[in-house]
Amino acid sequence: MKKTFVIILILFCTSAFAQDSLKYYNNLRINTTSSGMKVLGVWGAVNLGTGAIWGWNNKGTTTYTNLGGTQVTSSKGVSREGQYFFQMNTIWGAVDFGTALLGYASVQKYRKKNLTAAETLEQQKKLEKIFLINGALDIAYLGTGTYLKLVGDSRHSPIMRGYGESILMQGGFLLIFDGFMYHAEKHNGTKLRNFLEKHPISFDGHRIGTVITM
Repeated sequence: MKKTFVIILILFCTSAFAQDSLKYYNNLRINTTSSGMKVLGVWGAVNLGTGAIWGWNNKGTTTYTNLGGTQVTSSKGVSREGQYFFQMNTIWGAVDFGTALLGYASVQKYRKKNLTAAETLEQQKKLEKIFLINGALDIAYLGTGTYLKLVGDSRHSPIMRGYGESILMQGGFLLIFDGFMYHAEKHNGTKLRNFLEKHPISFDGHRIGTVITM
């Protein structure tokens, strides 16, 4: 009887320990992602604001034809190239801000959920994969921006130069952002995997506990 009581007590304690540990790792993932989405949201808002102010501000801009027959743009404010730069920033800002809102709302729904060990690991792997794929896309953005900038320089095209410079800046920021987020989530995932290796957790659909060899 005494032995049975001890076993029940151990199972109860290990079950509580497992639940608390999984909750800790879930909150760690959620807090890391939430912080990242806040940074992305601020970046998007800044680009939206500056783009709205400077992207469509034509005041003080004059286009005239010089003696050689070439059209020249003179501006007291933002150049045509600068306007296109800010216009593209506005588009990126809207996308980044929307993505941040959706991403933040998406992770918050898991705060009150009691995920199993398998579900916790699955969510962690999913986030790591997302930021890794995003990093690869960021490199493609940098390539696209470089191409547009070079073509714009060769053709003396303000719109291609402006768009290219904008995409280069946005791609550079996102590469740093996604790289940092991948590193942070990978670190969280490593801690989770190490914990699960040292404390194997079983789940039968109703109960959760640590596997003990006796």
